[in-house]
Amino acid sequence: MIERDAPIVNPLGMHVRPGAEFVKVANKFKSSVEVHKDGAVVNGKSILGMMTLAAECGSSIRIRTDGEDAEQAMDALLALVAAGFHEMHLKTKEKEDA
Repeated sequence: MIERDAPIVNPLGMHVRPGAEFVKVANKFKSSVEVHKDGAVVNGKSILGMMTLAAECGSSIRIRTDGEDAEQAMDALLALVAAGFHEMHLKTKEKEDA
């Protein structure tokens, strides 16, 4: 089992698109994937679970992978989160108005 913290860096946080992208990547692997935030634990392969986390920019999630390809799964998920779910070009309404 592997556990790592991952800061949410994309300006819009984990909304539907990044949550779906996380689930898509997680489901490429056989290992189980759990995501922890503020005491909540969800299945990282479930879009509904990921949406309940409401992870905003600046917050952090803890990813836990367990299984035969846990290391590869962790590497792929950490890279996705670190890349801002490929949404670093998007801005929140408040930041655009500032």
